[in-house]
Amino acid sequence: MSKVISTEMERLLATGSTLRAMFEEGKKMRREFGAENVYDFSLGNPSTPAPPELNEAMKEVIDTTDSMMLHGYMSNAGYEISREAIAEDLNKRFGTNFAMQNVTMTVGAANALVVALKILINPGDEVVVFAPFFLEYRNYIADFGGVTAVVPPNPPTFLPDMDAFAATINEKTRAVIIDNPNNPTGVVYDEETIKAMAKVMEEAEAKYGRPIFLISDEPYREIVYDGVEVPFLTHYYKNTLVCYSYSKSMSVPGERIGYLLIPDEAEESERIIAASSIGVRVLGCVNAPSLQQLAIIKVLDKRTDVSVYAKNRKALMDAMDAGGFEYANPQGTFYMFVKTPIEDDHEFVRKAKDEFHVLCSAGAAFDCPGYVRFAYCVDHDMIVRAAPAIKALGHAYGLN
Repeated sequence: MSKVISTEMERLLATGSTLRAMFEEGKKMRREFGAENVYDFSLGNPSTPAPPELNEAMKEVIDTTDSMMLHGYMSNAGYEISREAIAEDLNKRFGTNFAMQNVTMTVGAANALVVALKILINPGDEVVVFAPFFLEYRNYIADFGGVTAVVPPNPPTFLPDMDAFAATINEKTRAVIIDNPNNPTGVVYDEETIKAMAKVMEEAEAKYGRPIFLISDEPYREIVYDGVEVPFLTHYYKNTLVCYSYSKSMSVPGERIGYLLIPDEAEESERIIAASSIGVRVLGCVNAPSLQQLAIIKVLDKRTDVSVYAKNRKALMDAMDAGGFEYANPQGTFYMFVKTPIEDDHEFVRKAKDEFHVLCSAGAAFDCPGYVRFAYCVDHDMIVRAAPAIKALGHAYGLN
């Protein structure tokens, strides 16, 4: 045991990130076997280019903005011009009535999420999540002394089981996190599901006499297929906080730009709004990147080319069907959640990697063993090349 590193960091060092570890393994295998012989579906790194208008906007901001404004400090909540533009864009798209003060600029959706948790959570408070869920939620909650309360997975649809949800909420529940569309399943919670969730939460608020906040993590909102619509949650539940990132919709995960949306209808909204800018500061970010704040508002109507992911999705579904695999219907994101033919998903991941050079992520990392995640934000030709290996992998388990 280290005499220097904290106990919590020792735990994180020991557990590491299984997703990142598999990504590093893929790089090693490509050197050893050749890139054309390795099929890496491990990491959700957007593969489509950012809209060219965004690159032009960044150049324009650099060329035309006063240096002190561009490179200096601003309000911890972000530039007023950026917050106002985003509020107006949301109002136009979703029929809402937000103003500048409802938007706090953040360093991506993750920063928005931890700011929300910093505001809401006291040590011992519980935060409900639905398995499978993005693996960092548990770490974010623990950072503030919170306890993660997990609603068990509900295959094959992976829509929340409302009875299980209601049974998980108790007098310690402070917040509920949903990721819609969902990482890792690709499932979209439809309007009927959201209304049912809101009813459960409203009944729990009345029962326990305290507000319970719904934190909506939405980096994949625009990546959906077949005309599927993602409900805008502030229409359904007043105590909703929205965490958004342009990382996926604009294919700019490295730029780290997003926002925390706090509706006026939320309980003590004025205090939450005031606390949000303090949260950005005390969590060490100080403010969201200035260049990105000014550039993103010039291209709010632009998106990356989702048709590329739709093509990849179809190719991977065909490969999985040929292999005999079962999977959740991927309505959004660029992930597919595949049922493993054996109980031990880690063993399945090992066999897929070692014998077939197919890299995927164990469902246990998302609190849902017995499944694996395939990220299809990859080169389309790799999916085509991987199809025979996926079919052979299924054959090895007698699936085809």
